[in-house]
Amino acid sequence: MTRFSKEPVATIGIDLAKNSVHVFGVDAQGEVVFSRKLARKALSPFIAQQPTCRIAMEACSGAHHWARTFQGFGHEVVLIAPQHVKPFVKTNKNDAVDAEAICEAARRPRQLFVPVKNVEQQDIQSTHRMHSMIIDQRTALVNQIRGLLAEYGIVIAQGRAELMRRLPDILEDAENGLSERFRAELNGFLEELRHMDTRVKHYDTQIQAFANTNDSAQLLRSIPGIGPLVATALIATLGDNWGLFNNGRALAAWLGLVPRQHSTGGKPRLLGISKRGDVYMRKLIINGARAMMRWVKKKDDALSHWARDLKQRCHANVAVVTMANKLVRIAWAVMTTGKAFDAERGALAKPAAVTA
Repeated sequence: MTRFSKEPVATIGIDLAKNSVHVFGVDAQGEVVFSRKLARKALSPFIAQQPTCRIAMEACSGAHHWARTFQGFGHEVVLIAPQHVKPFVKTNKNDAVDAEAICEAARRPRQLFVPVKNVEQQDIQSTHRMHSMIIDQRTALVNQIRGLLAEYGIVIAQGRAELMRRLPDILEDAENGLSERFRAELNGFLEELRHMDTRVKHYDTQIQAFANTNDSAQLLRSIPGIGPLVATALIATLGDNWGLFNNGRALAAWLGLVPRQHSTGGKPRLLGISKRGDVYMRKLIINGARAMMRWVKKKDDALSHWARDLKQRCHANVAVVTMANKLVRIAWAVMTTGKAFDAERGALAKPAAVTA
């Protein structure tokens, strides 16, 4: 039977769920103070009554909302990635065991935490997620239409632009053997594609507007290969928490852009990139690096010279990922120093001279 301490609670682990949560609290010595199940609506009043302490949760759905709420009560709130909690789960899995594991993980001295996002960051991230969702749905619809038309003997080359160019003519061609029923359905798909194009342009406009008005985004856009999409995604992911990383390599590792290691006995063995962290963010950075690498032959700045030498030494895909790693390191330097990047020099811009 668990003995409950009468000392003030120092750390609380919370296992979040849709309708109920489990809270597990320990004192400064790690002795259990309470372990109880609460309804979702009772969580906020319960935490408000607790003395100032550290509150830990897994970085999951709703965690950032609760983190901002608890910070408003004066608590220190930390979010932990689920993979860092799993080693502390004992025996069978249930809500109480999960809450205890979260509490235990939060008390480790070298634990890694997820930065808490503010409302603006979540707004930007939501816009990116909706933008990505619409593009995926549009691509799926384009491929579906091409597949359906192929069944009727009408073959269209890959690409949305080619489909949008040919589809109106196909609908108007009375001699291609399509039935009226199928033409009506295709016309509905065409209207849906046009609506999706409008939505994508809307999200592009929203992202561009934020990038044009945000100082941090302007700094990031001084780096070749980082445009409005990548800059705003980085801000949504990190906000003002760039200083959490000791150097640019640590940030690149956090985003999964460094080699995975499987070393033993003092013999280093490096594999492909780890692919840890935010998949969407890593994809954007790699795509930005790929776009940049296409034009380095026509440029004469220091960074382009370095990129050209890199392309000669490495496979094309390896060079792109290496450039993505370098862009992340540059982004860390730019954001931690507040200085724009000078591509001509391949270094941070010099501060403007002060005139008398």
